[in-house]
Amino acid sequence: MKALYLNTSLKKSDQESNTSALINESCNWVEENGIETEELRIADYNIAFGMEPYMGKGDDWPDIFQKVKEADIVVIGTPIWLGEKSSLATLVMERLYASSSETNEKGQSLYYNKVGAALVTGNEDGAKESAKSLLYGLQHIGFTIPPNVDAYWVGEAGPGPSYLDEGKENKFTQNSTKTLSYNIVHFAKLLADHPIPAEGNLL
Repeated sequence: MKALYLNTSLKKSDQESNTSALINESCNWVEENGIETEELRIADYNIAFGMEPYMGKGDDWPDIFQKVKEADIVVIGTPIWLGEKSSLATLVMERLYASSSETNEKGQSLYYNKVGAALVTGNEDGAKESAKSLLYGLQHIGFTIPPNVDAYWVGEAGPGPSYLDEGKENKFTQNSTKTLSYNIVHFAKLLADHPIPAEGNLL
């Protein structure tokens, strides 16, 4: 089984990312439970704007979407900017939505029997707002959302320490990240053994 982490930081892979650091914490817990993990830094790719599965020459989304299709778990990690998820997180959600009409062999949404979750880092407020938007969007297009699968670090108001500075030792963030990781693994295994039946597709 595989967990795919989509890091929607505005920083490319050659830059240090607080969101990536929190993703790594979750990956450690998930891998301990026998699940393969992969993190993609979305800023490394050229993802076109639009509501089609493929937006033409130069659009890297199909390569990312292939990994989404192969994954049992998809976790979106985002920083907070202006109290909300990043622009790249919005772009990823839009492109996932654009392919939500694709179906599996049972005629269900392609995202059925996949588990979704959200990881958030930033300063000031916006963690729950960002997670709420991501988790609603994921379930709306067919992902299963287990309980307690939003984990976050939010520093002091205004400019101040980030997750890499102080958040890694925060007990609340550690516990919620561990809970998120265990729950997504548990539900992914449940769905692998007991997938949603075709009769459950009422769309």
